[in-house]
Parts: sequence; C-alpha cells; structure tokens
Amino acid sequence: MKKVVIGMSGGVDSSVSAYLLKEQGYEVIGVTLNQHLEENSKDIEDAKKVCDKLGIIHKVVNIRKDFENIVIKYFLDGYKTGITPSPCIICDDEIKFKILFDIADKYKAEYVATGHYTSVEYSKIFSKYLLKSVHSIIKDQSYMLYRLSPDKLERLIFPLKSYSKQEIREIALKIGLEVYDKKDSQGVCFAKEGYKKFLKENLKDEIVKGNYIDKDGNILGQHEGYQLYTIGQRRGLGINLSKPVFITEIKPQTNEIVLGEFSELFTDKVELINYKFSVEYEKLENLELLARPRFSSTGFYGKLIKDKNKIYFKYNEENAHNAKGQHIVFFYDGFVVGGGEIK
Repeated sequence: MKKVVIGMSGGVDSSVSAYLLKEQGYEVIGVTLNQHLEENSKDIEDAKKVCDKLGIIHKVVNIRKDFENIVIKYFLDGYKTGITPSPCIICDDEIKFKILFDIADKYKAEYVATGHYTSVEYSKIFSKYLLKSVHSIIKDQSYMLYRLSPDKLERLIFPLKSYSKQEIREIALKIGLEVYDKKDSQGVCFAKEGYKKFLKENLKDEIVKGNYIDKDGNILGQHEGYQLYTIGQRRGLGINLSKPVFITEIKPQTNEIVLGEFSELFTDKVELINYKFSVEYEKLENLELLARPRFSSTGFYGKLIKDKNKIYFKYNEENAHNAKGQHIVFFYDGFVVGGGEIK
C-alpha cells in the first residue's frame, strides 16, 4: 500500500482530500502545521476530528518559530520598505511544503498531498511534470505554488483537481464531516482582523503620520503612516479631492505617499527579481505567455525579455495590476512555467 502525507488545515478542502486518498487505497497520514500561538486552536481540533472519523493518523507539528522568523519578518519588512508582500507564496515554498516532505521522508511516504485546487501533469512540450491550472480560474491555486521544484512536483498529489468547491462541500456533508459548511479562510492567516491592525500592533512607534503628495511634490493631505498602504489603493485613503486618486508610489525614506490618476498605474513592462523557472528560461524567451501579476488576475499575454542580465516581462497591452512585491506567475498551455517578484 502506497503511503501519503497530507497537510490538514482543518478546513473542508484538506478534509475531503484525505477522504478521497483513503478511498483510493492510500495509507494516509494527516499533518497539521501549527503556526499560531494557541496549542489547541479550532483548526487543529477540526483536523483531529476529521482524522479520527476517517481512521487515519494525525500529527501536529509546531512551526511557530520558523513562521515568525521567515513569514512574519518578510511580511513586516515588506510593508516597511513600501512593497506589497505575498506571504502565502513564501510560506508554501519555504516552510509548509518543505516540512511536509521532511515528514514524508521520515515516515517513508512516497507522496505528499494538499487540498489545493491545482494539478500536476506531464507536459509533452517541455518533457517534464509541471503544475497545471484547473478548470476554474477563480479557484485555481497553481499561482500560489509556482516556486515548487520539479523534484517535489513528481511526488505531489492534488486530489481536488477535478472537483468544484460545491462538490467538495457535498461530499463532506454526505460522509458526515462537521466541517462541510466551514467558511473558507480569507486574507492572511495571521492577520484575521485585518493587515492594518496587525501592522500597527507589530510596528507600533515606527508608524507615524506623513504627507500625501502629487507627482510634483505638492502636499495634498496627511496619511496615517506609509506602512499601512499599498500601491494601487484607492479606498481608505482618508482624503477628499475633486477627483478619484490612487496610490502610485510609496516613499519610505521620506514617509510620503504619491497620489495620482488611475492611468499613472499603467505599464507595459515589469522587472523580475527572486524569479524561479520550472522550465529553462531559454525555452520560454520567444513564447507568448499568460502572466498573472496577482492571485485574482485572469492574466495578460506577453513575452519574457532579458536585457543586461535583468529579466523583464513585456505585456502586449498595458495594465495597472503590477504592485511592487507581488508575484507574477507565467503559464503556457495551462502549465506553470515560472514566475518572480515584481521589482
């Protein structure tokens, strides 16, 4: 019997995933990664109940130290430098999957599974296994996992790849799982009361009021502290002008936020840093790729270009969805071929 370690968050997706794997004949080991301060959170209790009902082993692994040192630090540092961080991508890449594979190796499990809505398929074009987006772009989570290495992909199972969310809830109800109607998590898991409150609690005296200015340096009003805002933001600025304005630039050095018109956010080219490609760059350079510059984006077409050892993505048409710090992920024929952070 093949053995699989599955990440159990206590939600309906991972719970039904564990059930489906058991039905397929796997020996299933459920693992909950606890990044919270409480030893026995509701999510841990829910995961344990599901595992008990399914008759599978349940393990809880404390990851608080790594979570604080890597994810929380990255999140706070990001807002301190005026970018919009992507903590879930960093957490999946540097903590969650790393630990799940370590546990799988410890228990001699051939596979690792999660409740993500994505799939791993063999690409004949690139002659390797790659992540592939699922039927619904609204639920597709391949964007979040683009940094996973090919050797990990070959051992990954995503049981929900062909299901809709409604079908998953119906299965959970049918087999008697209490989490069948549990709400999906929204936003970042460590800032459930909003990222602004979390930043205020952690950055405290570092957050001081500063000026809103226009592109010519004219003062337009006051903001509550540059760390509390993101590029492209329109709502919640606390300022009334004669026309709609958006944040076009954040200046941490002077604690100033530049406001401008929506058109000023448009660009047809972005530079990539901290990039990672699952297909050799040379094979991608002349291909027209679909780029998703944020998780909620349906994508924009364009091409990768290299100039003086820097890598850029050139869009076919301008768009306004390119906040510094967000990750842009590239697809070809539905397969995830790479991505990077927007500089």
